[in-house]
Amino acid sequence: MFSYSPSWWLNIATFCVIMCMIAYYFCTWTFTKWEKLNVPYVRPIPLFGNFLNVALGFEHPVDFYKRIYNELAGHQYGGLFQMRTPYLMIRDPKLINTILIKDFSYFPNRGIYSDFSFNPLSNNLFFMENPQWKVIRNKLSPAFTLGKLKLMYDQIKECGDEMMKNISKNLTENSNSEIEVKDVIGNYSIDVISTCAFGLKLNTINEENIVFRRYGKSLLKPSLRHLLKELSLMVTPALLKVIKLKDFPADALDFFDSVFRETITYREKNNIVRNDFVQVLMQARRDLVFNENLLPIEKFTETQIVANAFVMFLAGFETVSTTLSFCLYELALKKGIQEKLRDEIISQKFKNNGVIDNDFLVDLNYLDMVLAETLRKYPPTFALFRKASRDYHVGNDSLTIEKGQQIIIPTLSLHYDANYFPNPEVFDPERFSCEQKTKRQRGTYFPFGDGPRICIGKSFAELEMKLALVEILTKFEVEPCRKTEIPLKFSKKTFIMMPENGIWLRFKHKF
Repeated sequence: MFSYSPSWWLNIATFCVIMCMIAYYFCTWTFTKWEKLNVPYVRPIPLFGNFLNVALGFEHPVDFYKRIYNELAGHQYGGLFQMRTPYLMIRDPKLINTILIKDFSYFPNRGIYSDFSFNPLSNNLFFMENPQWKVIRNKLSPAFTLGKLKLMYDQIKECGDEMMKNISKNLTENSNSEIEVKDVIGNYSIDVISTCAFGLKLNTINEENIVFRRYGKSLLKPSLRHLLKELSLMVTPALLKVIKLKDFPADALDFFDSVFRETITYREKNNIVRNDFVQVLMQARRDLVFNENLLPIEKFTETQIVANAFVMFLAGFETVSTTLSFCLYELALKKGIQEKLRDEIISQKFKNNGVIDNDFLVDLNYLDMVLAETLRKYPPTFALFRKASRDYHVGNDSLTIEKGQQIIIPTLSLHYDANYFPNPEVFDPERFSCEQKTKRQRGTYFPFGDGPRICIGKSFAELEMKLALVEILTKFEVEPCRKTEIPLKFSKKTFIMMPENGIWLRFKHKF
């Protein structure tokens, strides 16, 4: 029979108290940062910081940042805690503009962590830090010059023709004329990025290419895996080294790694030269992988070249398909705006003798305004992230942002600030008339980012979106249907703006 002395129970109790104190300290020791620096901040709770509702799936990150932004009203900046990690949110447009452009050298990196040893395809332009980021950016920029874009126009047009066939096919099979536009536009954007950037003639409406399409769409599909990865990162990056979660589904990564390597190898062996992104990548491969006369920071690996092919594919199809879907959604709800845009397209087409070419697209000013307003309401990224590479003193202020500090620039929150965009919930392209744009303060609108780290494919995406809208609106009216969700609900399982139930619209033949 066992007997336990009081001292034994006391030792157990003391041990438990000590462990609880250590756990509490681990969960809260970062929480004194903003108070010590005399920075206004939103009070956190242990471990979760200000992120509890997002972690539990009760709040989308979009709403989280809006809430924090509003709680810090009246301040240039303020502190918050994503789990245990302290972030500094920059609210003041002048300071934002300075950080992104004038003082970019202090904030050249996004500060978004990925374990490249476990996620080699994440070692790309998006995640990469200076100075390697600058090296590869300079090598890839020639792929997106105005001259190169003009050469790609005919290829984009062919993809647009296939998109229209796909829409007609859907309408034939669906007596209600109801289409989930994200799916149809997703096929188009995958075709465009695959054809123009990688020379792969996919035509995704054909069954034999369903594998490529499926893997492409799986990359950003909402999942608990992705949410768990983000939460683990905010607790401590060391946790990711233990649980080893992939940034993207492993089978999709293996598929695209194989496709891009085979494409490059095939072209090298057969001396194929094309005016596309792969050609630029192949030149970068020769310059940065096989060149022996390079400094260590300039030396790249084969995998890094493939990783940059991967990120261009991912960004190229997701940004376009999502933005176009949101645009068609707003046009369906605002028939007056849709008709005004259609009138501009038809008028310009008549002046251009019915020819739809690159110059024709450039002259569609109201279309530019419609896309700009879409990107205001639904920016591809709802926040920009930066990390200080050295101590930075905020001008005319007592704050010094310490080296390594992560900052948030709340893109969508600024886009919805009534001080800069009156009645922000209303879809109003007139905000982007020449007169209104000249009045707007800089540092309040940047859907593709700003400064040296602005999206490298911005012009390519805009060309692709404009052509798709011209093709669709010339032939169809879009309107709400019984499946149209008003307002849209966004999936809380992903850190991007993705409709939870898709975007359903009715297409009616216009002519």
